[in-house]
Amino acid sequence: MASFFETKIEFLKGVGPQKAALLNKELNIFSFGDLLQHFPFRYEDRTKIYPIARLNASMPFVQIRGRVRHFEITGHRHHSRLIVYFYDESGEVELTWFQGARWILKKIDKLHEYLVFGKPALYMSKLYIPHPELEEFPRDIEQLLHLQPVYPSTEKLKSRYLDSRGISRLQKELLIKALPNLRETLPENIIEQYNLMRKPEAYRQIHFPENQQSLAKAQFRLKYEEFFFIQLRLLKLKLTRFEKFRGQVFNSTRLLNTFYKEHLPFELTGAQKRVIREIFEDMKSGHQMNRLLQGDVGSGKTIVAFISMLLAIGNEAQAALMAPTEILAEQHYRNLQKYTRPLDLNISILTGSTKKSVKNEIRDQLENNKIDIIVGTHALIESDVKFNNLGLAIVDEQHRFGVAQRAKLWKKNQGVLPHVLVMTATPIPRTLAMTLYGDLDVSLIDELPSGRKPIITLLRFDRNRLRLFGFMKDQIKSGRQVYVVYPLIEESEKLDLKHLMDGYESLSRVFPEFQLSIVHGKMKSADKEFEMKRFIERKTQILVSTTVIEVGVDVPNATVMVIENAERFGLAQLHQLRGRVGRGAEQSYCILMCKENLSNEAKIRIETMVRTNNGFEIADTDLNLRGPGDLMGTQQSGLLDLLIADLGKDGKILQVARESVKKLLEEDINLTLDKNRNIRDHIKNLNKRIINWSRIS
Repeated sequence: MASFFETKIEFLKGVGPQKAALLNKELNIFSFGDLLQHFPFRYEDRTKIYPIARLNASMPFVQIRGRVRHFEITGHRHHSRLIVYFYDESGEVELTWFQGARWILKKIDKLHEYLVFGKPALYMSKLYIPHPELEEFPRDIEQLLHLQPVYPSTEKLKSRYLDSRGISRLQKELLIKALPNLRETLPENIIEQYNLMRKPEAYRQIHFPENQQSLAKAQFRLKYEEFFFIQLRLLKLKLTRFEKFRGQVFNSTRLLNTFYKEHLPFELTGAQKRVIREIFEDMKSGHQMNRLLQGDVGSGKTIVAFISMLLAIGNEAQAALMAPTEILAEQHYRNLQKYTRPLDLNISILTGSTKKSVKNEIRDQLENNKIDIIVGTHALIESDVKFNNLGLAIVDEQHRFGVAQRAKLWKKNQGVLPHVLVMTATPIPRTLAMTLYGDLDVSLIDELPSGRKPIITLLRFDRNRLRLFGFMKDQIKSGRQVYVVYPLIEESEKLDLKHLMDGYESLSRVFPEFQLSIVHGKMKSADKEFEMKRFIERKTQILVSTTVIEVGVDVPNATVMVIENAERFGLAQLHQLRGRVGRGAEQSYCILMCKENLSNEAKIRIETMVRTNNGFEIADTDLNLRGPGDLMGTQQSGLLDLLIADLGKDGKILQVARESVKKLLEEDINLTLDKNRNIRDHIKNLNKRIINWSRIS
């Protein structure tokens, strides 16, 4: 079976070596299996034929039946167009092509009857159909009156007759051979439980649906199967790792109790206490903890991380915290120092810019157990950094590190693996978390510390700029500080955006009595650190920046965030930037400066920001707007190389698939039962490199 689907695409009738090379390059279609899983992205309803007299420009794509009365080419060379006068019993309409006239002319014969499919439009009050599909009316009308698949294609493929219709012809040819080779991959009991369409029938209906009901059943079957195999892989990995990897047992809470009773500077929220209990249960279980800690900006993840470190240190182990940037590592180091001093713990920081002599000293101390907590960047995973006994490894903003980089930190212990806590302030939609991090346990801090006021978010336009400047001045005079963020460093001719340098100069003129800092990605690290430090120490009142301040900069005195050209930012980025204010007890504001005429998508983003501070609601909206790959930079992971399922729309199907996988693995973790033979055989036939187990191989 496997070898049939691995057959090179050039051996399919109608393809050949040249078209195969184009399909390889343009659509990543190399084999029969790849083509079969190149699914339509929409379907056109070809079940109705309209009389020409009833057409109007407000109609969507329509189908008409008739003959050619006359045709002509008008205009000169590059500006020429083909006009075909097309009629039926009710009236006449012009069909117009601005390109491909020669190809269309070859098809036209006044003696034949044709079917035309296109979108009616108006030009100078006259109705016409631009660039319609035109083909001979078939003898068997049933051939054409159906839901017609529309496939992704490209201009290069279209030039070789591999437009959607051409790909559809190839699918028809392939399905004849493929259907007898398609085996069922799901167990009978699951097929019966969810009334699933059989796999061969699902593939037939997804490409050539008989009606809307058959299409819906085929889509459900294939989406369910895709989620089922992704969850099977993740949950099996989780259970296997739980059994296989032992963890150090941290029972002693002596140090933790001392901190709680004598040094905890504020009352923890209920959510923080719940998460700490979950972490403690893991760390005393004897199994390696592998936990994702999600918490919105300012929800208090750092104190939870520190208390987790105390569990490790109180049991004679060390803790490490790895951050993606030096600014963020420095900030964690400063924040943790406030807690370590009264407990007399030894904490150090190791980054790329740490001097060599200091690096050597830190490495010695780490290896000889003289450092309790080490904070750092990628420098922590260099081969010459060794620990005496790493008990807890924490990674902050973990999506900024590759899997291999994170794994290097886990492997720092020679004996038993350290417990692992990965943290993110980027709210991850539930469906994405179940798919990206389905093998991790997830803890959620969904409560802000008491005394924090919700940030007021406002939309403003250029015409409101003078009022904005007055508001900024009032805030600064009352002792507060202001961020102003721009999307670009230098002026772009193509984009009419206010750029950073111009903004810095104009703000300097508007506020001559105040000091300004400037920070952007092209500055040297030392210069960035210097400017940030001036702002943190209140030597400057306004920080003009690009998005380099998006993650982790903590200045409780800053209460105003102005985002220029806010329509150019993604939702997650806007939410992260807004999280730089509202870190203290004072009322904070986020002001979104936008141009007047916003696109529909930009309107949704801005309205969402103004309406809610809930990071998870924002993340769900972002997932629906942008899709999972863009949202988390996960296209490279392979895991989200989804073929048909959509995390933004198919959350309920994902939930159903995950529950059925959980139930199956509780009963048969090694898939040895006879009823699970279909799953076992399918996985055995897969190419070892394939991550998405629902692929045909």
